[in-house]
Amino acid sequence: MTLTRTTSLGRRFALTLLASASLTLPVLTQAQSLQEITYLLPAPSTLPAFGPWMIAQAKGYYAAEGLDVKFVTGRGGVDVAKQVGAGNAVIGGAIGDTPIIARAQGIPIKAVAVLGAGSLMQLVTHKDEKIESPRELKGKTVTVISYTDTTYYALLGMLSKVGLTKNDVTIQAAGPAGVWQQFASKKAAGMAAVPDWTVSAMDAGAQVDILPADVYFKSMAQAILASDETIQKNPQLIQKLVRATLKGMKDIMTDPKAATAAYVAHVPAHKGKEASIQRVFELYKQYVYAGQKVPGQMDEARLGELQKFYVGHGVVPKEVPLKDLFTNQFVSGK
Repeated sequence: MTLTRTTSLGRRFALTLLASASLTLPVLTQAQSLQEITYLLPAPSTLPAFGPWMIAQAKGYYAAEGLDVKFVTGRGGVDVAKQVGAGNAVIGGAIGDTPIIARAQGIPIKAVAVLGAGSLMQLVTHKDEKIESPRELKGKTVTVISYTDTTYYALLGMLSKVGLTKNDVTIQAAGPAGVWQQFASKKAAGMAAVPDWTVSAMDAGAQVDILPADVYFKSMAQAILASDETIQKNPQLIQKLVRATLKGMKDIMTDPKAATAAYVAHVPAHKGKEASIQRVFELYKQYVYAGQKVPGQMDEARLGELQKFYVGHGVVPKEVPLKDLFTNQFVSGK
C-alpha cells in the first residue's frame, strides 16, 4: 500500500515537472535563439540622439525580429564606416553624408536608411542677437564640435549659400561639451548644433533661435550603414535591423512624452531629466524626423547635391555613382 502510494506520488511529481518544462521551454528556446548582433554607434549610446535605437531595444522591437543587439561605441561616423566595411560589425550608425566620405576612401558601405527628411544640424543663435540669416554671422564666432564632423560641413554649406566662406566667420572647434557651453556663456554668437546640444544650452539659460540647416543647405539626418557584402549576402538581417530601428523613430514622432518614459526607464542615466529628454525628442520630431514620405528613405537628388558640395570643397576628390552610396530596398514603407 505504501509502495503504491509512493509510486503514484512520484508519477504525479514527474508529470508536474514535465508540464512546467513544457511551459518554460518555448521561452528558453526563444531567448536562446536570438541572434547576437554588434551595432556600432559613432558616439555613446546614452546620448538622446540615439533615442530610436534605445527605444527599439527597450520595447523589444529587435528581439521580436529574433535579434539580441549589443551597442558598441566607435570614434565617429567615418570610423564606424571603416569598421562596418571591414566586417568588424554588420551594422553601424553615422550621418547620411558619411558614405560620400567613406566611398572616397575605398570603404565599401552604403546607407540603408536615413532617420528623417531634415538635417541633423541646426544653426542655433541667441535670441537677443536677432540673427535671421547665416549672412549675419560675418565677423562673429560660431562653435562646432570639430573640423571633421558633418555638422561643420553643414555650417560651411549654409555659409556658402549666402556668399560667405569659413574665412568670414571665426569657427571654433570646441568638442562635444564646449560646443554648447561656450555658446551658452555667450562666448559665441551661434553654434552648429544637434538637438541634444540645443537643449543643453537652453537648460543652461540660453534663449535661442533655431534655423534648420536645410533651409539653406540640405545636409542629412542620421543614417544606418551596412557593407556591400552584408547587403548582398544577408539582406534579411539588414531588413530586420532597419525595420526595428524605424519603429523606435516612429514612437518618438507619435508621442514624445511616452517615448521619453520608455527611454529613461531603459537609460537610467537620464532619470530626473525627463523634461529635457522630452524637449530633445520634440526637436528631433520637428526638425529632423518629419517630412519623409516613406520613413527611412534616402532622397537621391539631395544626396547628389551634397556630393557635389563635398567635391567642390575638396573634402572628397571626385564623385562616385549615387547608387554606390545608398539603397532604399529596405525602406519600402510596408
